Amino acid sequence: MTKRRSRGDGGLHWDDKRQRWIATASLGYDPSGKRIVKRGSGKTKTEAKNKLKEVLRDYEDGLAIAPADYTVERAVNDWLAYGLNGRDPATVKTCTILCRTHIIPALGARKLRDLSAEDVDKWLATKAKELSTRTLQGLHGCLNRAIKRAMARDKVKRNVVALCSVPKGKSGRPSKALTLAQAEAVLVAAKGSKMYAYIVLSLLTGARTEELRALTWDHVDLDGDPDASPPIPPHVAVWRSVRAGGDTKTQKSRRTLALPQRCVDVLSQRREEQQRDREDEWSRSDLVFTSATGAPLDAANVRRDFRKAIHNARGVDSREWTPRELRHSFVSLLSDNGIPLEEISRLVGHSSTAVTEAVYRKQIRPVLQGGAKAMDRIFHSE
Repeated sequence: MTKRRSRGDGGLHWDDKRQRWIATASLGYDPSGKRIVKRGSGKTKTEAKNKLKEVLRDYEDGLAIAPADYTVERAVNDWLAYGLNGRDPATVKTCTILCRTHIIPALGARKLRDLSAEDVDKWLATKAKELSTRTLQGLHGCLNRAIKRAMARDKVKRNVVALCSVPKGKSGRPSKALTLAQAEAVLVAAKGSKMYAYIVLSLLTGARTEELRALTWDHVDLDGDPDASPPIPPHVAVWRSVRAGGDTKTQKSRRTLALPQRCVDVLSQRREEQQRDREDEWSRSDLVFTSATGAPLDAANVRRDFRKAIHNARGVDSREWTPRELRHSFVSLLSDNGIPLEEISRLVGHSSTAVTEAVYRKQIRPVLQGGAKAMDRIFHSE
């Protein structure tokens, strides 16, 4: 005689409402005393039993079962909503655009549990035909972090994106530097414009545009202290940026730079102009560079006004240049004049000379002449 199964041990039954076979198994009780029952369903008995086996295997692995409709789109949207807390608004905006434009349309409908490394590889390969390598890295990073977050919340067993490498994309527009003649033409063309002081300071100090936009007058000393020992020249303290929290890009980016006389002159004029404008009470901001209404500058303001200011520069097509390339030009001009790489690295606030070489390798003097000149002095030619 077949022994009757105890109540709660599970079983297999037909559900008329769902029109499916339901396989169940009891796994004991949770801390509150409620029975833990796992279920698997299918159109056939075999399908239901196999589904239950999969559920039990996942349970034993410590993995909660994600809803059947939990898709890549839901995982990405959850990450955008809850995984970017504390990030800079510009970072959130960029990630949102990448996800909504490229990830969700292509992979969003895929169930997260079914997403494979092969799916991700094919998607990245397709995107590589139209996007730059930098953008591909951003897409990979967004999807990787979204699925990593889902995995931490037991929505999926593993993060397949972490198994995929980023292919090489289309070549982006390489950064370039102004020659001395072009730099002089830019300064001549910009003179008299509202961007003149900004352009002079950027070109002659190498400060980042994000650092200049956050620069305040209390960090500018146009007099210095010539009676000090040693004398203190006029200088600018690059201690802030428009990044989240106001910090500079790296610890070594926090630096104090002596000002060339030309910078002292244009900043003195800039301060006088602001003091006159403030009589009209349009602004009480302590920022050195502001919009026409005294508001803080954003990247679009700077880029638009920069191109307008250099529109008539001889030998320079304003449409092909951006404000950050003034910094590249600073590095190039110093290198051409024999300034050592270590000194250039300190001036631009890089964490090491390796960063300077990697980012500005086209602007660094390619031929190292110090050794040859020293050997010429030591060993006179015959």
